[in-house]
Amino acid sequence: MARIAVIGAGTGAMAAAARLAVAGHRVVVYERTGTYGGALGRFERDGFSFDTGPGLLPLPAVWRDLFVKTGKEPLEACVDLVQVDPSSRHVFADGTEVSLPNASRAGVVAALDAALGAGAGQRWGDFLVRARETWDRTRRPLLEEPLWPNWRVLAEREPYPAVPHRRLLRTRRAGTLAEVGARELRDPRLAALLESHALAYGLDPRTAPANAAVLPYMEYAFGVWYVRGGGLRELARAVYERCLARRVEFRFGAEVTGIVEEDGRAAGVELADGAVEEAEFVVSGVAPGVLDRLRGGSPVRGEGEVPPQRGGASRLTVLLALRGARPRGTAHRTVVHAADRETELDRLFGAAPGMPARPTVTVLRPDDPALVPDADHEAVVLSAVVPALTSASGQPTDGVSAPWAGQLIDVAERAVPGLRDRLLWHEVRTPAEVAADTGVPDGAIPAPALAGADGLLLHAANSTRTEGLFTVGGWSHPGGGLPHAGMSGALVAGLVVEGPEFRGSQ
Repeated sequence: MARIAVIGAGTGAMAAAARLAVAGHRVVVYERTGTYGGALGRFERDGFSFDTGPGLLPLPAVWRDLFVKTGKEPLEACVDLVQVDPSSRHVFADGTEVSLPNASRAGVVAALDAALGAGAGQRWGDFLVRARETWDRTRRPLLEEPLWPNWRVLAEREPYPAVPHRRLLRTRRAGTLAEVGARELRDPRLAALLESHALAYGLDPRTAPANAAVLPYMEYAFGVWYVRGGGLRELARAVYERCLARRVEFRFGAEVTGIVEEDGRAAGVELADGAVEEAEFVVSGVAPGVLDRLRGGSPVRGEGEVPPQRGGASRLTVLLALRGARPRGTAHRTVVHAADRETELDRLFGAAPGMPARPTVTVLRPDDPALVPDADHEAVVLSAVVPALTSASGQPTDGVSAPWAGQLIDVAERAVPGLRDRLLWHEVRTPAEVAADTGVPDGAIPAPALAGADGLLLHAANSTRTEGLFTVGGWSHPGGGLPHAGMSGALVAGLVVEGPEFRGSQ
């Protein structure tokens, strides 16, 4: 039995901790804040409750696997996991609206044909077939196996299939997600639908590789889910309680300020109070730059390893307490698309990033009595992608967050008629709060690992150059997003238990 120190109590770190404890190790989690969950936070006021991080769960099989492997009670016995239907409602710039059923390709095709015109659904359905081929090609190396030592093979190859061009009598391969939309979907509304999946992860569809098609595929193939009874924060609670049941020890308010190394191997952690905790293995759930500082400025990556992922995108979230009941039949999620998508992308990802005038806004309206003081009120969450906290962005301080929040509310009125008349109060969560919750200094949000793009959307391997030191969570392989966090926990546990020969689940 080894003593293992885990830095941070995010979901990926807790997933690793639970699996390692089941394998017989003594696991201690050191968390600088007073609670667990990382990005899966909760805000409460006046009887209202809100998720401050992700509001929907794709690919719940990852978390089902964790609960199966770490105890007798399955995931559904610990949380009330429900499918959201429709999966989303979309309001496009021209006023067109469409509601898309959950995990039903035929239903989505029919809905798009009815809303956007004959042929639209078929083009989207054909795209999903190619996205599935991409998923099949990349699922194992990007999600289920430790990062290949020859990761450049993933960086150089674009796995999204080439498409026959009828007039040219040859095939051509899209290089970016935006090219997929323009060449294959041939409708600005379908292109906006496609690109919104990349934008939700802070990716510019004009530079995101074509294989980012796996992001919408995951949703349309496996569905999206919600945890009734308090939101996705309840998933974090369930994982935390599973860790406790497996005798994982948590030390909250314990900030790790250094990693102790002896003879080139991780030997423990140093805390802010000066205490040194010995350990045979250290699992770090912090961002790479933070981990470098914990190692005295020595970079975790070595020469020839995966380049640091380019950040720069975060989220602005507005929490709304509304008077009046949630209308029957209301969609859980509505995406209101930007009036000018190109201008929005220029403002978000250009040389001088800032807030678009009327950005793409996601409106979450859960049907969950646990979130409101009574049936005559509604809790709504608005979110939009914004630049992260960098000096180049000039963004956002408390002084500018208020007008930005007003822009989100203005846009959201297209999805929630009479919104301002119903508004009791609102709270704004800027990238500064994201930074405080996650420990990532600029509040940036990591994207899932993707192939191609010269490796810029791959993440650092879970193993490091320091023997006994591993990384877990959104900033390490296989990247950001709740499913990917759970997968990283499984990979780290496998590498610790089985050693470098571990090759992932079979």
